[in-house]
This record gives sequence, C-alpha cells and structure tokens, in this order.
Amino acid sequence: MIYKNKFCTVINCIDGRVQLPVINFLKNYFDAEFVDSITEPGPIKIMTERKSKLKLESIYNKINISLDKHNSVGMGVVGHFNCAGNPVSKDKQIEQIKKSVLILKKTYPNINIIGLWVNRKWEVSRVNT
Repeated sequence: MIYKNKFCTVINCIDGRVQLPVINFLKNYFDAEFVDSITEPGPIKIMTERKSKLKLESIYNKINISLDKHNSVGMGVVGHFNCAGNPVSKDKQIEQIKKSVLILKKTYPNINIIGLWVNRKWEVSRVNT
C-alpha cells in the first residue's frame, strides 16, 4: 500500500460518536491519509467564549504540532448534535463553528479551515462560513 503521508487536523469534541464520521469526511475532503485529532468537550465553546486560557493554549499548542511536524494541509472545526460539553441549540453551535473558523483563519491564514456539523444521524456536513 502506498501512503500519501498527508495529514489534516481536526478540532473535535471528545464524544466518540462523532470521531469516525468526522475522520472519514476529512480524509476524503483533504485527500489525506491521516487526521491529527485535537479533542476537548465542546471545543467550539472553548474557542469562542475564551474563558479558559489553559484550554486555549493547549488547543493551539496541538494545532502548531500538527502544522509544524506533520505539515497538515487543512483543518476542520466540529460541532455536533447532543453535545454534553456544549449543550446549546444547533443554531448556537453553527454560530460558534463559524466564529471558531474565523478566529483560526486569523492565526493560520495559509491553511484551509472548514467548519463541520454532525447531525443526529452522525452525518457530517460543511458549515458555510
């Protein structure tokens, strides 16, 4: 088997139900062989509310490793149905996803960053930003 040795990155919830659908989506979307996963409960809440400097620094440190050491070609930011770490409406999460993408694009302007929503059937779709 020939490996592409191409990475992409995801900022995702810890919820195990969303992991594989998101990984499969991103591997296909970015034509990547591997996905570096950065997980926190409700990461889009952390990114947008900016209340925990420690958690934000942790997320950014992991992004930097993925970009610098694995030459990640793109990044996904995820929100999902029934999130225990961010129990707000879909509309609120979509707003947080869009804001998270904009925040990340300011820090990483040369990286393709997309927002993703995972619905109640664990299907992944892009969020227009």
